[in-house]
Amino acid sequence: MKYDQGNPEELREKFWKAMSSSPYVMLQLDNDPDSAAPMTAQLDKDANSAIWFFTSRDNRFAKMGGATATFSSKGHDVFARFHGMLVEETDRAVLEKHWNNFVEAWFPGGPDSPNLLFMRMNLGDASIWAGEMGLIGTAKMALGMDVTNDVKGGYTDTQL
Repeated sequence: MKYDQGNPEELREKFWKAMSSSPYVMLQLDNDPDSAAPMTAQLDKDANSAIWFFTSRDNRFAKMGGATATFSSKGHDVFARFHGMLVEETDRAVLEKHWNNFVEAWFPGGPDSPNLLFMRMNLGDASIWAGEMGLIGTAKMALGMDVTNDVKGGYTDTQL
């Protein structure tokens, strides 16, 4: 696929929209390559420099520190790799804002579960790719035809 350097603001907007539709990432501690695991990001529409994760205190992620996440949108038209710092979120109001039935299923003791760890990832650098094949491009790809000039999109290295 050929990508042109895209408009960073437009690509960030596409990234956040795609993440809100499917907030699943592969998260990995930078100093522990074996820690990579799928995680559900908790998003806040008013906070574009952080995301949150619920995990347990005996999980590898409890070490916190530098981390990298990779993301692929539902439609496979937005991809991202982003870095950040995992820290414990101690603001009870933020925890309660993100608490939901899916989290409750993992922590039936509720927000006061002793093994619950609520982490914030302070976001830093990101690489975002966004592209659309369109109907004709998708059909050509299915037939094994050359689609290298059919991708419309962009790529940027940016701050989230």
